Amino acid sequence: MDLETFREYCLAVKGAGESLPFLGNNVLVFKVMGKMFAMVPLEPRDGVIRAHMKCDAEYAAQLRESYGGIGPGFDPRSDTWYTLTLESDVPERLIRELIGRSVSEVIRALPKYRQEEYRRMP
Repeated sequence: MDLETFREYCLAVKGAGESLPFLGNNVLVFKVMGKMFAMVPLEPRDGVIRAHMKCDAEYAAQLRESYGGIGPGFDPRSDTWYTLTLESDVPERLIRELIGRSVSEVIRALPKYRQEEYRRMP
């Protein structure tokens, strides 16, 4: 999957938005309800585009064992993020599912009233 397709899938999520919030404007961030569910460095050192997304730790470990294109997250102290190489052995249908799971992780961590607010969004 190329970056533009990944971006389109992220922006198709209910309530999703994108921004370049970090100094240097070289990391594209996708948020829902003001919380980050995916980010993509736009100028990777090795030229390989990778996305970082949220996931429960157990499933993230299974993904790392199953796909060469999925590795540890950007923060070695956190097991709730993983790194996805966009153009890799990870099928497009799974990437779409992973985007949805990342959003679900974000929504689940919100206070109950914010979860309900999200559910009521058109």
